[in-house]
This record gives sequence, C-alpha cells and structure tokens, in this order.
Amino acid sequence: MSSGASASPVPIPGADSKLYNHDLAPTALQGRTWGVFSLFAMWMSDVHSVGGYTFAASLFFLGLTGWQVLISMIVGIMAVYFLMNLIGRPSQRYGIPYPVVARISFGVMGANLAAVVRGVVGIVWYGVQTYFASKAVQVLVVTLLPSAAGLTHGGFVGLSPLGWFSFLFMWFFQLVIFLSGMETIRKFIDFCGPVVYVVMFALAIWMLSQTGVSSLSLQLSAAPASGIATAGLMANAAMLIVAYFGALLLNFGDFARFAKSEQAMKTGNFLGLPLNFLVFSIITVIVTAGTLQVFGSAIMDPVLIVEKIGNPVVVAIGSITFIVATMGINIVANFVSPAYDIANLYPEKINFRLGGLITSILSVLVCPWLFVSSPQAITLFVSIFGAVLGPLFGTIMADYYLVKRQAVKVDDLYSMSPTGSYFYDRGWNRNAVIALAASGFLSIGLALLGAYGSVINVGDWGWLIGACAAALVYRALCGYSTSAAELRLARAK
Repeated sequence: MSSGASASPVPIPGADSKLYNHDLAPTALQGRTWGVFSLFAMWMSDVHSVGGYTFAASLFFLGLTGWQVLISMIVGIMAVYFLMNLIGRPSQRYGIPYPVVARISFGVMGANLAAVVRGVVGIVWYGVQTYFASKAVQVLVVTLLPSAAGLTHGGFVGLSPLGWFSFLFMWFFQLVIFLSGMETIRKFIDFCGPVVYVVMFALAIWMLSQTGVSSLSLQLSAAPASGIATAGLMANAAMLIVAYFGALLLNFGDFARFAKSEQAMKTGNFLGLPLNFLVFSIITVIVTAGTLQVFGSAIMDPVLIVEKIGNPVVVAIGSITFIVATMGINIVANFVSPAYDIANLYPEKINFRLGGLITSILSVLVCPWLFVSSPQAITLFVSIFGAVLGPLFGTIMADYYLVKRQAVKVDDLYSMSPTGSYFYDRGWNRNAVIALAASGFLSIGLALLGAYGSVINVGDWGWLIGACAAALVYRALCGYSTSAAELRLARAK
C-alpha cells in the first residue's frame, strides 16, 4: 500500500495507470473500519470549529425568535442529512472516493474538472482555517509568555514575526498528522469532536453561573420580523445551513467509502448532523447570550471569549481546544478532498500523501491572512467557485439516480478503453459538461448580482437553484441523447 489512505484497496484487472492507484482504488470490505461513532465524530469535527460556532450564533441574529430559528435549523439540517445520505451511497456501496464517483457522470477524464473545482475550494479554505487556528496559537503564546507581545508588531507579507511562527507551527503540526493516512485521521477526529464538547459545556455552565438560568433567552435579535417576512427569513436560514455544508455535499464520499455499512453511515450521519448540530447550536447561543450580559456585547468568537475571561489556565485550555477543533474541520472539509482530487489528476505519480503535501504548500501560497482581510476577494471566490458546488452536486446525483439508476460498472471507472461505460467522448461526457456550464453560469451570475448590490438577490438559495438547474438540464440532455440514438438505430434497421 502506497500511502495509507485506502488500507485495503481492491485490485482492478487491466486498470489504466492514468486512472488507478492504491488510494483511488475501491476500498475492500475489510478496510471499511468507520463505524457509527467515527462518522459521528467526523461530523462533530466539522461542526465544532470557530467558524461553525460563529455560523451557528449568527443564525440567531437574523430577526427571528429563538423557536423560529430552531425550526429553521431542524428543516435545514434534516435536508442536509437526506442529501448527505444520497451523495454518500455510491461511495459506501462501491468503496470509491469523490473523484472516482465523478467519473460516472463526467467521464474518466472529465472527472478532473469536477475534482479541480472542489480541490480549489478545499485548498483555499484549508489555508484560511490554518490561519484562524494560528491566531489561537498566538493568543496562547502571549498568555504564557507576555514578553512575546512585542513580536506581534511589524512583519513580512502581512504577518508579524509571531504570526508567521504561529501559522507555520499550525501548518507543520497539521501536516504531520494528516499525512499519516486515513486510519490515523479517523483516530484523530474521534478525539477532536468530543473534546470540544467538554470545553463548550464548561463555557456554557460558566456563563449560566454568571447570568443565572432565569435570564437565559434565545432571542438575540433586536427586532423580530413578522408575517411573510418571518417565513422568508426562516426559509433563508434553512437554506443557509444547506449552503454551509455545500462543500461536503460533494465529497462526503471520501469518508463514506470507509463506512462499515450503509446503515452505519446513516446512523452516524443522523447523530452527527441533526442531533449534534442542534445541540451545539443551543450551547453556542447560551454562551453568546451570556456574553451580552457579562461583557456588554455579543461575542461570536469563542477564542476571544476565553481570552476575555482572563484566567491564564482557562485561556490556555480554551486556545488549545479550539486549535484542535480547527484542525478537525480542516481534515474533514479542506484536506482530504483536495488530497484525493490532486491525486486523481496524475495517479501514476501522485498518491494521497503527495496530494496532501501539495495541498498544504498551495494553501500557504494563497496567503490566507490577506484573503480573509479582503471582502472583495472572498466575495469573488465564493461567487465563482462556491456557486459551482450546487451544479456539480445536481449533475452527479441526476446521473447516478435518474439516468444510471444506481447501476455502476466499477472496473470501467478505471478503464481508458473506448468501449468503457464511462469513456463517453474521449473520456468526457458532454452532457455533464453542458449541464455544469449552463447551471454554473446561472449560479455564478446570481451570486455576483447579489454580492454587488443588484436588485436581483437570491440570498442563500444559489446552491439549490444551481443544483436543481443542473439536474434538470442534465436529465433533459440525457433523455434527448437517448432518443436520438434510438432513432438513428431504428433508421439503420
């Protein structure tokens, strides 16, 4: 085995080296070691982060009452749960990662397009999350060594000397763990998600001890909306949750391929998504509501909260916890996918470990500290790349469920033979590319119009619009192609 990503690869007779290596090969049954708890812990690692905390807290500032937000959360997270099960099924059934699943619809070479889009999103956010974690490292260093505060001034390419030390420390520390392979990653995230709960519960209890249970309120907005506006805000909140999980709604298969069974996958998803997301959100709003009374303003950054408490021990424990939490989400959402996606570009030379190393290097070249300081850069990136995630999902799902009817010839996924099921036209499925281009153009256009103040603003519905448009266009194209082929055959007879 070359890298440790796929512990028990299934050999494919006659597999082309341009499409096959041990990490992209189907995982054998004995290599599927992820049970319910590991999948549950994976979702805890994804949700229990500084970004996840801020996101959950922000939902309570949308102009809705507490119970209205909770209803929106239930609707949104149940939709995510259903969609995750759909995207995870082919990977769990056949043991294949996202780039190989994409070959079913886009073709053995066209899948590189789907992989590159998802890979770019992962690389950029990997750098951003590493930078966020490095800020917690910096807080920890200054707390334990106050004289280091002098190193927070000046610097190079936008980072102070201490900022560079913190960032490179996090970068290297993550790399050592991540490159150990998927089994080590499983064990690490089994630890990450639960440990954050310990600190979050402790933080919530401390807040309640300061404010009192009777003063607790889930209402954080100044003026709740009413009437039709309320229904609209609730729908937007639900869609915001779906969009938040948009990236993993493509590559969840990278983890589902290791699930012991489809039932284990569904149970792990249920515990980790609806149940875990709601519990974490409630704890988040308890803490955020407490900061209003304790500190005089709502603080949605948990690192800043523990820093304000002022106790060096609390600051140290809190900082370390959120460093671990950020590493957890970086594994789940931002590292594994581009590692596979890059390996898919050149399987002969690039395995999972080398793909991960390339991901790490590119994440530094992005200069994420400059990226997050530029609203224009974030807007442009999300508008162009984020808006295509929905269309990719719609195309892949329409093909697998509506066109292929869940029937897959696994050996052909690794074949460059012109007679292979997924060779299509020189390795590309034109129907999938056309559907992606048409719906992607729509999604990106709507995202840009909304981001730059146009009267046309679909808010958080871009993912759903793009996914539905891609599915409809692709199904229509496949129906037309099939009819045309049948007509030509009839004429030939």
